[in-house]
Amino acid sequence: MISQCNDITGVILVGGKSRRMGQDKAFLLVEGLPVIERIITVMQGCFKKLLLVGDRPERFEQYGLPVLPDSYPGSSLGGLYTGLQHAETGQIFVSSCDIPFPDPELVRLICAEAGGCDAVVPATDNGLEPLFALYYKSCLPTMLAALEVGNYRITSVLHHLNVKTIPQEQVKKVDPGGRGLLNINTPQDYAACRKEA
Repeated sequence: MISQCNDITGVILVGGKSRRMGQDKAFLLVEGLPVIERIITVMQGCFKKLLLVGDRPERFEQYGLPVLPDSYPGSSLGGLYTGLQHAETGQIFVSSCDIPFPDPELVRLICAEAGGCDAVVPATDNGLEPLFALYYKSCLPTMLAALEVGNYRITSVLHHLNVKTIPQEQVKKVDPGGRGLLNINTPQDYAACRKEA
């Protein structure tokens, strides 16, 4: 069990429109629980401070957590910027709301790599996973500059930051099955996820 961390705020992005999925991804059931509850449980075990970022806060009232409206609605980068901007700590650990098997050991690995950088991001078979990662407030000016000109791609912003990448081999040592960074974007992803469960 990970002891709770005081100097990092957990941020869960809940503002996605779930267009490809056709229904709210946060409330898809995996092993009998909504995905959002699975993520909240892991994040609350890791961090004393936790924020949700997104629109329609009434959807999440039952969890008793602060829900911040996106400063720049409609993009993950906007949600990430909002969470980082409002966090009382100098660092945040961010998760999207569509990761059904969040792994506390993977959270601990990413947080343990903090220091001397702007962000810590794990690598996967499909490239970097910027929505299960650690960010410092030093990222804010670069993120704001991108958002102000309508650039909402997190991956392009990462090119302008000092990013510490966690190699796949290191990720697989704590998550050998590769479940911890799976996410659900489409009905096909959801079907595969339930099979995995």
